[in-house]
Amino acid sequence: MTRERITGPPDPSAGRWLRLRKSLLADVANLIARNGRLAAHITPLERRLSEALDQTAWEASGLGSPADIETLTRRASELGQQILDLHGELAERDEDLEAARAANRELMAQLNR
Repeated sequence: MTRERITGPPDPSAGRWLRLRKSLLADVANLIARNGRLAAHITPLERRLSEALDQTAWEASGLGSPADIETLTRRASELGQQILDLHGELAERDEDLEAARAANRELMAQLNR
């Protein structure tokens, strides 16, 4: 049989401090785990942001090619065709205007006779 020392009734605050310590240790462990999860989430986001900023800076510098050359080439072809069509319409209108002027001159000449 072991001899135990009897010191009186147990201190009620000792149990409270023990529970508080365990609670704080659990909180610390949870915060450490959360910190790890956040770091794992932030790292790829930082990488993506860095890549996007690099691409934007490259394009803004004028050193890189435009993002979508095919779309720009297609748009340039469409605008070139539109210019040709408008030149054709303008030529037709010039012809119509010249014909109207000629008819007007002839009518004026007939009126003045």
